[in-house]
Amino acid sequence: RTILDQGGAEDLVGNGDMLFLSGSDLKRLQGPFVSVDEVETVVGYVADQPGVTAYTLPSLQDAGHGPDETLGVEDTDDKFEEAARVIVRRQQGSVSLLQRKLAVGYTRAARIVDQLEEAGIVGPFNGTKARDVLVDDEQELDDLLHGEETEEEAPEDG
Repeated sequence: RTILDQGGAEDLVGNGDMLFLSGSDLKRLQGPFVSVDEVETVVGYVADQPGVTAYTLPSLQDAGHGPDETLGVEDTDDKFEEAARVIVRRQQGSVSLLQRKLAVGYTRAARIVDQLEEAGIVGPFNGTKARDVLVDDEQELDDLLHGEETEEEAPEDG
């Protein structure tokens, strides 16, 4: 038979015997023959090994905020509320939108978006896509931002 444009395949005995074409030289090689059963045994053995334990990243609580502390007004950026309104109006939570609309740099816009996430206005980081906006309209945003004032003024159901 002609294999690799040359004769010689008729001399192969199987089970790992092979021809290798290197440039114009045809070489006969012997590779290991591994049966399907042997492959399944090795794969089963590897699969049964205990995995590496996942590394847990330190939480933001370890970095400054205690477990009972929330993001207070004094901790937010000066343009936090304006940024929240821009994002709710556009229904698009992106750093680049805030950079354009508020005329701020990337670092400040990213920090504001993180604050908006902590306040429950936008969802978590979504890769290259804009974050989900969790607030539907400006009325809901006002209730979220100034909810304490409206709760005190609202009559209680008795």
